[in-house]
Amino acid sequence: MLKYRFVIWTVLITAVSLLARTTEIQYLSGTGNDNTVNWNFMVTGGQNSNKWTKISVPSCWELQGFGNYNYGRQLPHADEQGKYRYAFMVPQNWYSKKIELVFEGSMTDTEVWINGMSAGPVHRGAFYRFSYDITRLVRAGEENMLEVTVSKKSSNESVNLAERVADFWIFGGIFRPVYLRALPWEHVDRVAIDAQADGSFAVDVFLENIELAKQVECQIKTTDGQNVGSPFSTQINKNDTHVRLTTQIENPQLWTAETPDLYVAEIRLKAADVMHLTTQKFGFRTVEVRKGDGIYVNNVKVHLKGVNRHSFWPESGRTLSKSLSIEDVNLIKDMNMNAVRMSHYPPDAHFLDVCDSLGLFVLDELTGWQAAYDTETGKRLVKELVTRDVNHPCILFWDNGNEGGFNYELVPEFSKWDPQKRNVLHPWETASGINTSHYQDFEMFRKMLDDGSDLLMPTEIWHGLYDGGHGAGLQDYWDMAYDKKYNAGAFSWVFADEGVVRTDKNNIIDNAGNQAPDGILGPHHEKEASFFAIKEIYSPVYIVEKVLDSGFNGAIPVENRYYYTNLDQCSFSAWLGTFPGPFDDAEGLASRVDVQIAPVSCAPGEKSQLLLEMPDTFSGYDVLYVNAKANTGRDIYTWSFPLQKSRKYVAPIVDIKGGKIQADTSGNNLVVKAANMEYVFETRRGKLRSVKKDGNTISLNNGPRLAAGGDRPATVHYGDEDGTYVIESNFHSGNFIHLKWTVYASGWLKLDYQYRLYGYHDFMGVSFDYPEEMVQGMKWLGMGPYRVWKNRTAGVMLNVWQNDYNDTTPGESWDYPEFKGYYDAFHWVVIDTKEGPITVMTDQDDLYLRMLTPNLGKDARTATAPFPGGDISFLHGISPIGTKFRDAVNTGPHGVPFEANGDYTGTLYFYFGEN
Repeated sequence: MLKYRFVIWTVLITAVSLLARTTEIQYLSGTGNDNTVNWNFMVTGGQNSNKWTKISVPSCWELQGFGNYNYGRQLPHADEQGKYRYAFMVPQNWYSKKIELVFEGSMTDTEVWINGMSAGPVHRGAFYRFSYDITRLVRAGEENMLEVTVSKKSSNESVNLAERVADFWIFGGIFRPVYLRALPWEHVDRVAIDAQADGSFAVDVFLENIELAKQVECQIKTTDGQNVGSPFSTQINKNDTHVRLTTQIENPQLWTAETPDLYVAEIRLKAADVMHLTTQKFGFRTVEVRKGDGIYVNNVKVHLKGVNRHSFWPESGRTLSKSLSIEDVNLIKDMNMNAVRMSHYPPDAHFLDVCDSLGLFVLDELTGWQAAYDTETGKRLVKELVTRDVNHPCILFWDNGNEGGFNYELVPEFSKWDPQKRNVLHPWETASGINTSHYQDFEMFRKMLDDGSDLLMPTEIWHGLYDGGHGAGLQDYWDMAYDKKYNAGAFSWVFADEGVVRTDKNNIIDNAGNQAPDGILGPHHEKEASFFAIKEIYSPVYIVEKVLDSGFNGAIPVENRYYYTNLDQCSFSAWLGTFPGPFDDAEGLASRVDVQIAPVSCAPGEKSQLLLEMPDTFSGYDVLYVNAKANTGRDIYTWSFPLQKSRKYVAPIVDIKGGKIQADTSGNNLVVKAANMEYVFETRRGKLRSVKKDGNTISLNNGPRLAAGGDRPATVHYGDEDGTYVIESNFHSGNFIHLKWTVYASGWLKLDYQYRLYGYHDFMGVSFDYPEEMVQGMKWLGMGPYRVWKNRTAGVMLNVWQNDYNDTTPGESWDYPEFKGYYDAFHWVVIDTKEGPITVMTDQDDLYLRMLTPNLGKDARTATAPFPGGDISFLHGISPIGTKFRDAVNTGPHGVPFEANGDYTGTLYFYFGEN
């Protein structure tokens, strides 16, 4: 028993000794919006002002019901102060340690007292980690009082201009964690690592209070604790403040966005024994900008497929959590993007940790929205930015502000603190050989790629106001740019709507009008259609052909658009399916059979084929699906290939049998009765005026009329024809050529139409009227479930979908998929109405369905698209949509209206009621 007690005491003593030699952290606040601590608080203006109460820390005080909300450019600018008090204990065993008080972020000017004594100078600048040495201000083993005054408005005007007169929400408060950091008196203050793809490793170690320590030693380890190589060290002398250690690692696993392999550097400050031990994660990787050639990571040319990201959540503003960082990075990678730009300030440290571990290339940004910090302030904040973030392998570039918010005197400061000497960009202009121009039109981007001498990587492109931008125009841009010599990638604006919960307005979500609803995602990460469009367009598994030809034998051409990953690292699956019919009480597939895919090896940048072992009966199925997954299990994309023509779905369903047909031609209208249906047609043009079923009105009427073009009176013929009743109109002039209604004895109604158009048109086809208030939803077969635009048809899949009615208002509600709009590859639809179901089918393969007219948002600028008259349309052509800053026509070839060039025909079948 004594032996075992000795072992236990030895382990405990070793653990305590090790703890004494490591950096200890004690949080005074919580760690994020999912973990907070209440402090005493008073705000000097706005909501709940001038009274002491409690507030959650970290937080933005507006979201806690205090002060005034302010979108950056809105006047007047809020200028209240927040006063905080918090009592805390310092462990007794910290009496011999250096104690630092660390703020991860506080908006904007922060003044700190400990036990009534100033902790140091006021910190100015909201988004940066700063700290105070409070060793001599605190009492170990006793209660201490922390007091903080945070001024929303800075006393430094350049800070206000750079951070607060901006195109984003500006908040107040201690919005990131606050903690104590206790270090041995002789200690390693920080490290800066330069680990290159050839295995060369250097670490700058910054020291404090060196008296007895004689050596700094480093051991590189894997993340699971295995030593890599031998330890290496250097001798130090009293009062040394900096040493550099170097070594060479043979064949390290390299960090990329596809292969986020990390290591750990264990740094030991030693005398006879270890005095301080600290660790730092890092990755081996090399970043080069080869002028006129490309961005190379580990000697491989890459395109940055990226998005801009605000640090934001509706209920907590800029106060986030690691779980939200993980969610954001996963969503970005789920779109097959490989890069993210920090806009327009450094993110939470845990976001960069997640980018390191899951794999995203990062542009890290000094704040400066169209205005820059003064040089003295900027130098201090660049140091705080770089020294915090320097060891993250995910960071490829530093951004020195945004859109003219550049202080060029700060450029050398980044390299001063960065041993990797990363390039510095000026988003919006050319720097470091990279043109980052924002929001040019398609042809200007083409010209820059064809005639320029600099790499092109717009750091903001296709501004995604409401449903405009992002996926709209991206296919044209990426197809045009992908193989261009100077293409280095692009960053969409922006990841998610910046909609904030207004505690002063009954908790509505406020997007500041049209200033903040620019996201691919809604404020709570609701997925817009562009999410899936981008996912397909940026897929590293690139399927060349979207339609199988008549001689399909199981081979599907594929291109590997990864940069580091062979397709043999991906997993592929395929399956055949049949669809339920419009009168079946089902959506999705009626049946499914799996298809084997042979293993495929295809190196990055190469082309090959997916070889499917198709059964002999495959031509009897309706659809073929092919799915690809990354080696991590992450879904890449699922492609759908139609195997049937529309007429396959019509033939078994349309019932031409029935009883007697009655027609009344005595008035100005033609009334035709069949089964329990009554149809009324006008005799001047032959258009449908009204529908009744069992004597009850069904409000579909006033059609077909042309979505584009006009018509004139026609010669109308009508009468019995082979057990049906036919109304046929031949037009003398105008764009309609021919209409033919066929009423079947069963009550089915068939429409054949022909029209002639030339020139450019926003849409082409025919429309009917139907009151929106009667519509409750629809089940349909086509490419869905999301609506499309002419310049955004990617991201949808062939299936039977159920879409419930909604009246989504862009920027104000986020019920996706939106119900109203254009739908691709329409085969049939059952419209659920208060008057009963209306079924419409077609035996053609080139029609779009238009369902009602969507609200495109308040003050949508050019992020709009025209819609034809009427409510329900069947179209050969649909309109594109613009972006916030560009008309649709300037987003690429698919942004140009359809060019009509002759005669167009259509056939529709209508049925009213249940099967």
